[in-house]
Amino acid sequence: MESPKTRILLADDHALVRRGLRLILDAEPDLVVVAEAADGAEAVEAARSEEIDLAILDIAMPRMTGIQAAREISRHAPHIRILILSMYDNEQYFFEALKAGASGYVLKSVADQDLLEACRAAMRGEPFLYPGAVTALIRDYLRRARQGERVPDSILTPREEEIVKLIAEGNSAKEIAETLFISVKTVDRHRANILQKLGMRDRLELTRYAIRAGLVEP
Repeated sequence: MESPKTRILLADDHALVRRGLRLILDAEPDLVVVAEAADGAEAVEAARSEEIDLAILDIAMPRMTGIQAAREISRHAPHIRILILSMYDNEQYFFEALKAGASGYVLKSVADQDLLEACRAAMRGEPFLYPGAVTALIRDYLRRARQGERVPDSILTPREEEIVKLIAEGNSAKEIAETLFISVKTVDRHRANILQKLGMRDRLELTRYAIRAGLVEP
């Protein structure tokens, strides 16, 4: 008897990238792409409405990043395994991905070689890390052990992160209010809270923070 195929959700804002990855995945006897999404919010929606085993999320998507989507999916559907796709060999993004519940981090530049292995590792419940990430993980662990510290969790709520991302992408308070279906007054209140929490003064500092936190691409 044939074992069931791993049902995959593929989320990337570039249709061409999705098509390329889909070709690689669908060519395998044990993998099948059953849903696609063009941004993080669509991915979260698809994870709720479709029967999904594995979500492959691009890190840099409009409306909601892959990391934010991973966090939401992990919360609502903890059985779904998650892989993050990234163009960046970046420690910050990599650690954020792990914190958000991803079991692997795949560099787009070598996706044709690594993606299949990463999918199968995720379904076996094993982490998939590219070599540079392993080095980063060990280095970070040793540094923290030396300093006797624990990694702080994000101090912003998911909604505040959403707003920081939209601000950093250059949206006005009115545009943010329309995107999130809240009032401009609520956006302003969130913005004031965020600035106070982070000890920042203006949009420029918030944008720098958003880049460091992996909410937007530099």
